[in-house]
Amino acid sequence: MSDRAPQWVERRLPTEESNQLIDLVRDIVQREIAPRAAEEEEAGRFPREVFTLLSESGLLGLPYDSEHGGGDQPYEVYLQVLEELSAARLTVGLGVSVHSLACHALAGYGTKDQRTEHLPAMLSGGLLGAYCLSEPASGSDAASLRTKAVRDGDDWVVTGTKAWITHGGIADFYTVLARTGVEGARGITAFLVPGDAAGLSAAVPEKKMGMKGSPTAQLHFDGVRVPDARRIGDEGQGFAIALSALDSGRLGIAACAIGVAQAALNEALGYATGRKQFGRPIADFQGLRFMLADMATRIEAGRALYLEAARLRDAGRPFSRQAAMAKLFCTDAAMQVTIDAVQVLGGYGYTQDFPVERLMREAKVLQIVEGTNQIQRMVIARHLAGPESR
Repeated sequence: MSDRAPQWVERRLPTEESNQLIDLVRDIVQREIAPRAAEEEEAGRFPREVFTLLSESGLLGLPYDSEHGGGDQPYEVYLQVLEELSAARLTVGLGVSVHSLACHALAGYGTKDQRTEHLPAMLSGGLLGAYCLSEPASGSDAASLRTKAVRDGDDWVVTGTKAWITHGGIADFYTVLARTGVEGARGITAFLVPGDAAGLSAAVPEKKMGMKGSPTAQLHFDGVRVPDARRIGDEGQGFAIALSALDSGRLGIAACAIGVAQAALNEALGYATGRKQFGRPIADFQGLRFMLADMATRIEAGRALYLEAARLRDAGRPFSRQAAMAKLFCTDAAMQVTIDAVQVLGGYGYTQDFPVERLMREAKVLQIVEGTNQIQRMVIARHLAGPESR
């Protein structure tokens, strides 16, 4: 209802190369992602060809070393790429974040031989990854996972079920956390499992409220044999590896959330400046103007928060507390901004003819994945006040 041109976010990036990178992302968004996003989400279609293009363009391994096919980009830049992709289609932005999460263990804790053998294909060879931590009975309490890996000669035999796996059933490789020892966090080990491993199967994807184009499924490990050469890190180190990955992954979710929120604000602004009631644009009415101002403020605050956490990470400083804060604030902001965008559009906002209802449904999952926002509050409080008394 408005003839306003698309409004790109004005970004302050550290190098000319990173500015060119954002230009590349925006070109791909305009040509390959945004035009088909609504139709493909409604049809539940996963855009594998887009991920192939992103890999060929060097966008699936941005925060990793170029020695193994990565992009050598700081997290400050990588997260803004995620935001741009998520503003066009969350299935793509979140998918890139999950793929990066799946590469984290090997890149950070693998041996030199493991990195040389596997990382080039994972980062820039067209492969797609998934991350397997959650289980049907262990979500927030991840240290209680039950999937077992039992040593058998030079192999490990993995048996159990993983749940809520993004890219479940379509990924080329899985970073899998399994129990190899005692109960609790100290008995968990990480493995790199091929997507076509014998005994590995996926259930029918979950029927979700949003992100219908991104398959989320249980994975069943029925005696899957994994060579010890695909064990990542030491035995019993897996939970520490997982927590390290989740700190970075939470920043990815924060950036995705701001992308969704920005898309909703853009739609609300376009509608409010084009829709006329009582002889003037509805954007002239103070009630709506204040809503738009609050939406924009939440987005700017969230972006500043995730970028500050990213800069701490890039500087090699602790960032776990800030990552939890960013994930909490940005995803709550996205939920409120998308709700408000639907309200700005009124009855039209509740229909599938406009994208804000889809954005609202998608925002909800971001308050849940990579640790619910209740878990984020627990993490932040522990940093502030120490562990809870037992």
